[in-house]
Amino acid sequence: MTLVRRLLDQAARTPGDVALVAGDGTELAYGELRRQVLAVRHGLLSGGLAAGDGVLFSVRPSPESLVLALGVVAAGGVVVFADPGAGPEMFTARLRLARPRWSAAESVLYAGSRLRPVRAYARRRGLLLPNLADLQVPGEQVPGEQVPGEGPMRHIHVGRRLPGVPRGAVPFARLVRGDAPEPGADPDPDAPAAVIFTSGTTAHPRAVVHTQASLAAALDLFRARLPLGPGDVVHTDQLMLGLPTLIAGARWSMPPLFCAPADFARLMRERGTTHTFCVPVHLAEVLDACGELPPTVRYVLLGAAPAPAPILRRAVAAAPSAEVLSVYAMTEILPVAIASAEEKLAHTGPGSGDLLGAPLPGVGARLADDGELLLSGPNLCRGYLGAEPITELPTGDLARIDDGRLVLTGRKKDMLIRGKFNLYPGLYEPSIAALPDVAEAAIVGVPDPQTGDEEVVLAVVGPPHLPARLQRTLPDVIDHDALPDRIVVLDDLPRSGRTRKLDRDRLRELVAR
Repeated sequence: MTLVRRLLDQAARTPGDVALVAGDGTELAYGELRRQVLAVRHGLLSGGLAAGDGVLFSVRPSPESLVLALGVVAAGGVVVFADPGAGPEMFTARLRLARPRWSAAESVLYAGSRLRPVRAYARRRGLLLPNLADLQVPGEQVPGEQVPGEGPMRHIHVGRRLPGVPRGAVPFARLVRGDAPEPGADPDPDAPAAVIFTSGTTAHPRAVVHTQASLAAALDLFRARLPLGPGDVVHTDQLMLGLPTLIAGARWSMPPLFCAPADFARLMRERGTTHTFCVPVHLAEVLDACGELPPTVRYVLLGAAPAPAPILRRAVAAAPSAEVLSVYAMTEILPVAIASAEEKLAHTGPGSGDLLGAPLPGVGARLADDGELLLSGPNLCRGYLGAEPITELPTGDLARIDDGRLVLTGRKKDMLIRGKFNLYPGLYEPSIAALPDVAEAAIVGVPDPQTGDEEVVLAVVGPPHLPARLQRTLPDVIDHDALPDRIVVLDDLPRSGRTRKLDRDRLRELVAR
């Protein structure tokens, strides 16, 4: 059974129950959610969307974005998350790889990317928007050849029409008001359903490909460890926790965009939240604002970054009747393991590492000869876009297995954590070092011991004026989530040993504030 089919069947069982509460408090019932998804599916198919067509997705988290994404997948399309704010060159490189035929974006984004005054304002704010309205379907890439595009993309706009929305763009409002016939055969569960760009450079963008089957397996694993059902209220903006909420017949409470920590906590109280998900640094901000979590909360999930002991202790104290859980997952395979705060806090001592927990049912975990953690299972992605399918994922994490439980001992290739983004310096340093006046370049993270979040510092060897120039040019060269928080100019990068290998530990000491 496909992911969308599960949601549709659940909605049919409880059509009058509230499925979703939007950031502004607007409620959407399961029956209406089901009708809208089927209406969007039918409208897209009638408009020419074919199985396997990619839909470039530039709609921020909202009920509209949920309905549109589910409608695309229900029609057999592929949702492509490429982030138009990544910078024009990076965005173009990602389009060339994904080759979407449709673009779905908010009207304000079309206006902001096309109208000259708005584009100038966005550039001053550091946001370099591509001209979405004039996008072409990229032609098939042939090494060494320039291949013209296959023609203009089809467009869907969310929100009222604004200047800059391309002529002929289909309003989302029209799609959801259309006919909503029951579907016949469901799409192939093993066909691509979502493409998620995670990292890379303009020369080598990288994207994870998930199918409905792999995403459905991920949702099942969340539900196996996290009891959910009618009457529960899950407060999060995370799709991968919101979807299992809906499939279980519970209520998804969405915070508004750019929600302040104090408002996040207030909405939890007002909506009777029973479950919530936070990145550790965000939970610290919420607790700074409110001190404690509502007594209705039974589960607090922490993920996307390691949860340091100080955060775990604060979470347990702030929600004494709740179970605090730390999720280990990757974009390629989620979730992998879930450990309680009590388990993690009890796992201490010199060289103890970070306890991740036992692999969830069906997840295969083994260690390579060098200690790298290798993962497999039904929730594993199909692979990377443009590459062969994979059956096992090298995680880049070094680990050991103690009594069946995974323990993280380090990061292969010096991966850094920034919020929800895994940053591999080796992916970006060569591109930076190739820029004018840059003799050498290295990226290190300076961790905050209280939150676990890392300040990303770029150290370069070059002239004193180099940081100002790099701040202007880097958005066109590397993934925007890898842009440094700070740029430091050094006379030389520290090196050690006969091979003069970069000494990252020493470099981290040099650039720490």
